[in-house]
Amino acid sequence: MKDLKKKILYSREIIDRRVKELADAISHDLEGKEVVLIGVLNGAFIFLADLARCLKVSHSVDFTRLASYGSGLVSSGNITVTKDIETDIEDKEVVIVEDIIDTGITMAFLRERLEKRRPASIRICTLIDKKDRREITIDAAYVGFDLDEGFVVGYGLDFDEKFRCLPDIYVIEE
Repeated sequence: MKDLKKKILYSREIIDRRVKELADAISHDLEGKEVVLIGVLNGAFIFLADLARCLKVSHSVDFTRLASYGSGLVSSGNITVTKDIETDIEDKEVVIVEDIIDTGITMAFLRERLEKRRPASIRICTLIDKKDRREITIDAAYVGFDLDEGFVVGYGLDFDEKFRCLPDIYVIEE
């Protein structure tokens, strides 16, 4: 791990500004509605906390945890639910808050799972969207940053459970 090279991609200031813009868009779109933010652990918890503090609409928060990466750089494609939501989302506006959408497999799995609970709507808010790697079509309503390639860490994003605490987002250099 000590040999791992990383280069800053997005500074904390840029991230803060973008999170506020996303919160403003969500607040505008869901004004007056019953909103539930569902954070995907572990990666999205920092992003969700900052986003929730910036929202101007009343909302509740819940979490789910899905595993698909293990300790590798590429998703295994096998999804395991290790923590399910506890909130009743029927007839509520759900915003899934995710750190990164890559192949789309995990997000499609989660969306399908949540749709069975009959929410009024499901919107996806992702910090980073890697559309070029999609295997399943997933369109996020709210996107912090588009990224073509690279493995990123920091601001909740990890490599083998390390680097989450970095305040900026870095790309791992090979």
